[in-house]
Amino acid sequence: MGNLTDMEIFSRVVTAGSMSAAGREMALSPAVVSKRIRRLEERLGARLLQRTTRQIALTEEGQGYYERVVAILASIEEAESYVSRRNSKPRGTLKISAPTSFGRIHIAPYINKFMQLNPDLNLSLILSDDFVDIVGEGFDVAVRIAELENSSLIARRLADNHRVICAAPDYLERHGIPRSLEDLGRHNCLFATNQDNWRLEGAEGPFVLRVHGNLQTNSSEVVRECLISGLGIALRSTWDVGEQLQSGDLKIVLPQYRASRRVGVYAVYPSRRFLPVKVRAFIDFLADLYGPEPYWDRGLDLEDLTQESVAVA
Repeated sequence: MGNLTDMEIFSRVVTAGSMSAAGREMALSPAVVSKRIRRLEERLGARLLQRTTRQIALTEEGQGYYERVVAILASIEEAESYVSRRNSKPRGTLKISAPTSFGRIHIAPYINKFMQLNPDLNLSLILSDDFVDIVGEGFDVAVRIAELENSSLIARRLADNHRVICAAPDYLERHGIPRSLEDLGRHNCLFATNQDNWRLEGAEGPFVLRVHGNLQTNSSEVVRECLISGLGIALRSTWDVGEQLQSGDLKIVLPQYRASRRVGVYAVYPSRRFLPVKVRAFIDFLADLYGPEPYWDRGLDLEDLTQESVAVA
């Protein structure tokens, strides 16, 4: 069996993104880190990392080796935690990926509380609307809003993702309330680039509705602000506009139609055999925070919506 420390150094280099950063984390000089990686590659007879002056990247062999090393190190950490009873105290750096808007609204405001509960943790929160390569980019966990039935990742559903058609009362007063899907063709529908096909479900089952509007933007947050200001009608998640729906600043229209109920808010992670303590702590924190009925859905009648709920205040 190979030297365990070399495996740890290799894993840290991949996670940190550079040998110098890994060296700082492990109190080793970049020269020592480079030497240990070369020794590991020589022993394995394969190049694991492609090195440039600015960055490193995993080779195909390095990617496969890294995935297996992570599982090995996680199993060792689990064994040590079991023996030393350290499993009650998450430690180290927790690297998280989350969608931009969701992370800003529903994760960032609670980081202080999470860090107070876990003072030995450092947190790296990366917000992106792209589906990142969790293993390849060294993330411990990712929050995703998606349909994951066929995903190869390990996932825990944190909350439902209700998406409803809605508009501001001012817009509905000026343009009328749509009573059917055909009516939407006469309304200004708001959507981000390449999101003009609304995937909906109704009594007739799932279908796709092509919508049109006078706004072009690549930003979902721009759509949200224009919706609230009364520019048009949009299909939005309640986690995004729940506060406005609760206050009456937005009204649900055509409540008999929703986006796919299979889409949810998930925590996903790569480890198949062991959930690291720090990852478990974060996932449990979010699950407790959101609960069976997330705070953004409270007060909204999402199970038995009626047409009367769209009456303009």
